[in-house]
This record gives sequence, C-alpha cells and structure tokens, in this order.
Amino acid sequence: MNLNDAIVKRIDEICRERGSNVCDIALNGGMSPSAIYDIIKGRTKCSKVITIKRFCEGADMTLSEFFDKEYFNNPEED
Repeated sequence: MNLNDAIVKRIDEICRERGSNVCDIALNGGMSPSAIYDIIKGRTKCSKVITIKRFCEGADMTLSEFFDKEYFNNPEED
C-alpha cells in the first residue's frame, strides 16, 4: 500500500468510526472539504501535513492518533 492509499484508508475509517462524513469533519476543522476530496480522488498525490492536521482537528483527534496504524509503518513510495 502506498502512503496516499493509507491516508485515504484512514480517512474512511475515521468517518465510519465517527458516523460522520468527510464534508462535516473537514468543515469542523475549518477547512474546505475539497482538499480532502482531492486526496481521496487521487488529484493530490502529496498530502500536506497541515491538511491532515485540520482534518484531525475536525475529527477531534491528534496527528498521532491518525497515524497510529500498522499500515503507516512501511508504506510504498508513490
């Protein structure tokens, strides 16, 4: 799994865990949902940490919690 796929997988997991959607979480984090949708649809191949951080803020979690999954340990390069 490459890094972008891992990020998309984690975003999907978080949305399901919280019973929410990308749009609501992004808006709660003070960002445009389009930044997250661009990651999901593959239009953004190099996610900025600040984008992930704002998504985490909207999901009421830390970056550490976001990346605390085994599949982030050795992702393939994009």
